[in-house]
Amino acid sequence: MIRIDNAGHWFRPNHWLFRDLSFALVPSEVTAILGPNGAGKTTLLRAVCGTLALREGAVSAAAQIGYVPQALHADHAYSAIDMVLLGRSRYLGRFNSPGRKDKVRARECLHEVGLSAIADQRYDRLSGGQLVLLARALASDCRILVLDEPASALDLANQGIVLRLIQHLARSRELAVLLTTHHPDHALGIADKTLLMLHDAVHLYGPAGSVLTEENLARMYGVPVRRVEIHSGDETVAAIVPLHGLGRSGSASPANG
Repeated sequence: MIRIDNAGHWFRPNHWLFRDLSFALVPSEVTAILGPNGAGKTTLLRAVCGTLALREGAVSAAAQIGYVPQALHADHAYSAIDMVLLGRSRYLGRFNSPGRKDKVRARECLHEVGLSAIADQRYDRLSGGQLVLLARALASDCRILVLDEPASALDLANQGIVLRLIQHLARSRELAVLLTTHHPDHALGIADKTLLMLHDAVHLYGPAGSVLTEENLARMYGVPVRRVEIHSGDETVAAIVPLHGLGRSGSASPANG
């Protein structure tokens, strides 16, 4: 559905963010990208979406891409339904307004992400803005869904809601999903494939369970980690625990006063 072949990019000559990077996105699979700040995760997403020209290599997409940014600040007092209708713009003529079919589709997409009840509320006053942007992407009838840190600003409960929804959409709609995250746990939870972007343009790619090892993550973040499995009833959850030294006996106590 979409291929990245020998991709490479830099903003300063000879300081490659990534190079010789190749992988493919296929229907019904979630691919997670992880890396330290400045490793080029968002730059790669821009290249995949066609808003940035690579220095080397190519991106070839055989379907419509829907992009979900971390946040979008509206200049006007758009309602949630108005924001989702922007996803229908590819079906409209230059001076045409959304018709009944577009409005029905927009409400269907809001329902799919669980926001039917707030369709007419102002987007800039909602705590569920990320889900509105996801509904906007779905309204474009995309086959490829690209998300930039979709759970970065959410509490624990809402992180789970968004992650389960992304995985469900990949399976039920047969979408190819690409997302960035700073949470290895999230990648272990929903990703089929994982791309680790290390320093000096080094990268590792493969099945999530094989790539997200203690050794690879410690190498990427420069912090020792432990990968543990937690069993609760019929559910087994893999978690990554960083060893920051915060639990050492005799560590400094907060100052009083």
